[in-house]
Amino acid sequence: MTKLVTIQLLLASWSCLAVLAQAKSIDSPIDFTTDNDNAIAKDVDTDPFDSCQIYCTGDLLHTIQTAVPKIFDDSKTFVDMKLNFPPAKTLTDFEALMDAKNRTPSRDDLIEFVNKYFSPKGTELELWTPTDWKENPSFLDLIPDPDLKQWGMELNNIWKDLGRKMKDDVLKNPEYYSIIPVPNPVIIPGGRFIEFYYWDSYWIIRGLLYSDMHDTARGMIENFMSIVKRIGFIPNGGRVYYHGRSQPPLLTGMVKSYVDFTNDDLFAINALEVLEHEYEYFVNNHAVQVKGHNLTVYRDSSTGPRPESYREDVETGEKFATEDAREDHYSELKSAAESGMDFSSRWFINENGTNEGNLTHLKTRSIVPVDLNAFLYWNAKLIAEFHAKAGNVEKVTEYENKAQKLLLGIQEVLWNEEAGCWLDYDMINQKPRNYFVATNLSPLWVKAFNISDTEKISKSVLNYIAVNKLDSFAGGVPNTLSNTGEQWDFPNVWAPMQYIVVEGLNNLNTPEAKNLSKSWAMRWVKSNFKAYSDDFHMYEKYNAEKFGGHGSGGEYGVQTGFGWSNGVIIEWLAKHGRELDNGGGRGGAAASRVMSLVGVAAVTIVALIAGRVLW
Repeated sequence: MTKLVTIQLLLASWSCLAVLAQAKSIDSPIDFTTDNDNAIAKDVDTDPFDSCQIYCTGDLLHTIQTAVPKIFDDSKTFVDMKLNFPPAKTLTDFEALMDAKNRTPSRDDLIEFVNKYFSPKGTELELWTPTDWKENPSFLDLIPDPDLKQWGMELNNIWKDLGRKMKDDVLKNPEYYSIIPVPNPVIIPGGRFIEFYYWDSYWIIRGLLYSDMHDTARGMIENFMSIVKRIGFIPNGGRVYYHGRSQPPLLTGMVKSYVDFTNDDLFAINALEVLEHEYEYFVNNHAVQVKGHNLTVYRDSSTGPRPESYREDVETGEKFATEDAREDHYSELKSAAESGMDFSSRWFINENGTNEGNLTHLKTRSIVPVDLNAFLYWNAKLIAEFHAKAGNVEKVTEYENKAQKLLLGIQEVLWNEEAGCWLDYDMINQKPRNYFVATNLSPLWVKAFNISDTEKISKSVLNYIAVNKLDSFAGGVPNTLSNTGEQWDFPNVWAPMQYIVVEGLNNLNTPEAKNLSKSWAMRWVKSNFKAYSDDFHMYEKYNAEKFGGHGSGGEYGVQTGFGWSNGVIIEWLAKHGRELDNGGGRGGAAASRVMSLVGVAAVTIVALIAGRVLW
C-alpha cells in the first residue's frame, strides 16, 4: 500500500558568485551583483540568452520537435536537455546533417544527433536539502489532531524532496543550458516542472515561511530580484524559452510576506528599485486603454510556438490559413500561459462573442483580466508602504496615486453592478464577460476595493456565490463552470485560486464572509488530506466534484509534488489547525487509520535508517 523510496542526501554548500550582469565568456561565471543603478536592465531584451538560439526558435528546434513519429512524448523534454557542445558548433553540425540528408533526415538520424549533442534533462540540477529545514517547525504546534499533525510533518518533509541547486557548470557555461542561472537553491513545484516558476513560488515561499525556513524563502526572492536586474523582468519559469512572457506579478507580494514574518524592513527598502522596475515593466509592456482608463492585459513578446509545447502548438496552428494568423495564434497561446491559466475558456472569444470554443478561439490579448490589474494595484500599494518605511515621502505619494488610478479603472471598467462582482472585459465586443472565474474575486484578496463599501460588496459577492452555487462542490470551488477539457476549466480546482477566494472573503471582514472563508479553507484541507491518505501524493490540481479527488485534463497528466499545494495547506493548517480534526470530514475514520499507519511506518523507518522517505 505504501511506496517507499530512499534517496541519498546530498549535502553541499552553495557559494554565491558575484560579478556583473550576463557573462558571455565560457570561463567567466554569471554575475549576480547589482548594487548600482546601472545593474538593472533598462530595456527588455527580446532574446537575452545565448542558448536561446537552440532552445527558443530555429530549424533545429522545429525539426526535432515535429519529427514523425515524435521523438519525445512530452515536448518539454527536449528543451530541458543540456548541450554537449557550444551552440554555434551544434547549429553548424546540424546544418551539415540537414544538407547531407537533403533537408529530410530520418527519425533515426535525428535521434542519433540528439544523443550525441545533448545530455538528458535534469543533469544541470542536484538534489538539495535546505540548510534551514527543521524537523519540527512551529506550525505543527498549532495542530492538536495527531493525524493532521503527522500529515503536516510529511508536508514539511516534502520541501527536502523539492529542493534543487544548480551545478557550478551552469554558472560557468550558461550557454550550454536552457535553465536560467540564479545564485541560490530553489524549491521546485514537482513532477515535470523541475525548475522554479514565478507565481508558483509565491505560495511555496509562504509555505516555507510557515515552516520556519526563512533563509530558503529569502534566497528564492533574491533569485527573482537578480533576474529582474539582469533581464528586466521575471520570466514565466526558470528556462530561457520562457523569455517572452512573465506570470502574474507577485514578487512584491513575496517581499511583503517575508517582511511580515521576519520584520526585516531593510530587506523591503533595499528591494524597492527592483520592485518599481518590475511594476513599470508590466505597466509599460502590457498597457491598454479602456473607457479612458489605463489598464493591463496578459501579452507575450516572442514569436513562434511555445518551445516547451512546440508540437502541440504547431498542430493547432495548422488550423489557420496564413502564417500571420498562425503567429497570432502562437501569441495568444503564450499570452494565456503568461496568465498562469493555460488553458481555459476564460480566454475564448468565438465569432458570437461568447466563451464557447477551443484553443483556436483564444483571444487573451483582447481580454482585460481582473486579477492582473488587481495585482498591480496591490504592487503599487505595497511599494508605497515600503517607501514609507524608508521615509521617501515623494515616492509614497507617487505610488499611492498610481494605485488610486488603477483602483478607479478596476471600479469603472471591471466591477459589474448587475453581476455583483468584478468581471473580465472583452475589448473586441466591448462588453463584460459574465462567466464565473475564480479570479473574478481576486480584488478581495488584495483589497482592491473601497473599504467604505465593504458591507455592500460583501452582500453582492455572497449573492454572486449563491447564484453560481459555488458552495455546492465537495472538492472545492472550481476555477470555472465551463467543462471544456482544458485544465483550468471545470471541474478542476487549484490551490492558488482557492487561496485567493478564501483569503479574499476573509478580507471582507463581515461575519457571513468570514464564516464562509473558514468553511472553505477547512473543507480544502480535509479534501487534500483525503487525497493524500489514498495514495500519499500532493497534487498540482484537484477535482471540485469529488472530495479528495485529483484533477485531470489539459496538455499533460496530473503532476505530483506539489509546491503550491503544500504551501497553501501548511498555511491553513497553521491558521485553522486548532479547529480542525480529520474525523468530522468526509475523509472519515478510514483516512485516520491510513495516516496512523503512515505515521508509524515513518517513525520506524527514520529510526532504522538515516535516509529520507518519499511516499
